Amino acid sequence: MRFLPRYLAMVAGELALQKDYLEGESLETLYFGGGTPGLLAAGEVSALLDRVNALFCVVSGAEVTLEANPDDLISGKPAAWRAAGVNRLSLGIQSFDDGHLRAMNRRHTALQALEAVHTAVNEGFTDISIDLIFGLPGLSLSQWENTLDTALSLPVSHISAYHLTYHEGTPFFTWLRRGMLREATEEESLEQFSMLMAKTAKAGFEHYEISNFARSGAYSRHNRGYWSGEKYLGLGPSAHSYNGHSRQWNVSSLQKYLQALEIGKVPFEAEELTATDRLNDYLITRLRTRWGISTGALRAEFGEAATAAVLASARPFLDEGTLTENEGALCLSPAGIMVSDRIMAALMSV
Repeated sequence: MRFLPRYLAMVAGELALQKDYLEGESLETLYFGGGTPGLLAAGEVSALLDRVNALFCVVSGAEVTLEANPDDLISGKPAAWRAAGVNRLSLGIQSFDDGHLRAMNRRHTALQALEAVHTAVNEGFTDISIDLIFGLPGLSLSQWENTLDTALSLPVSHISAYHLTYHEGTPFFTWLRRGMLREATEEESLEQFSMLMAKTAKAGFEHYEISNFARSGAYSRHNRGYWSGEKYLGLGPSAHSYNGHSRQWNVSSLQKYLQALEIGKVPFEAEELTATDRLNDYLITRLRTRWGISTGALRAEFGEAATAAVLASARPFLDEGTLTENEGALCLSPAGIMVSDRIMAALMSV
């Protein structure tokens, strides 16, 4: 990690260059994510937070999340992060099965994942989220049940569960192309997702977004802001930002990112959003949540014609029960969550 001091200096420089991007809006959440923030020492986290506070208005009680891998949580580190200002941890556990962890090329073991949660709790964290993955090749329903039962026995307030995706360049993608593994069938994936919904509900978790479950209202304020269309600023290679009327994204190359920032430039591309883009973003993000698409807000934001078109497209799904209408909002039913991609595609404007 010899490049880390240089990288952190460039992130701090990008903060200064981007201080006007959010057009003066206060920050309610901060999120250290993108892979390996768990490698940061408390002093490095504190320095970045000080820089943010110097350049932006950060509200009192802002949610400050740090992503970490279980093997990052050595004794004393969570307490130091808390002292630096972090108040929420997101742990990339993925599975409590050692065989599947090895297949995913994860560094930690199931035992280390358990120990990481307890270390975080013992050192003062009360808001802990864990990530899980289903739809893995060879993942049996009993193995998935064991992972869920283990997760739900832990003192965590939030669970994010995602279906495995085959990204080019990953071992799973290579093995799939070479015929070295069998992709989970749609029936297996649906069975695992159904078990996820049933077990989390029984354990008192609220299914508040397609992939997210919270105990006692411990929603991710950061992600909920994204689904509500709030502005956000991303920093570092591949980071995305949104200010209500345009999107921009930084280059993915670390070398190009560092070289650009060293001469005082932010290396990004951007696109202005059309009215259709904004409407489609609105529909997709809101429908993912338990609060759904408010027809009143839709009408106020996009007009009567757009609202009428959305309601007409929604009618077949309302009739079949995959959409419901609750207190003036279109929401996915439990059956609708299973076919949400199809519903979103039908509602979107072309």
